[in-house]
Amino acid sequence: MSKMLKCGDLMPGCDFVAKGETEADVLKAAAEHAKKAHGLDVTPELAAKVKSAIKNA
Repeated sequence: MSKMLKCGDLMPGCDFVAKGETEADVLKAAAEHAKKAHGLDVTPELAAKVKSAIKNA
């Protein structure tokens, strides 16, 4: 089962959706998006929030 993350669940107003076969795939896409779109570096705290927001697609 694939995984997905809706950025808007963490950053209201953002419509980016990261999808992947694994949690690692989603985390990689989310980290790239966070840097480019929001100017954020992924800290351990942010990574934990992102992991908790990943759902089965």
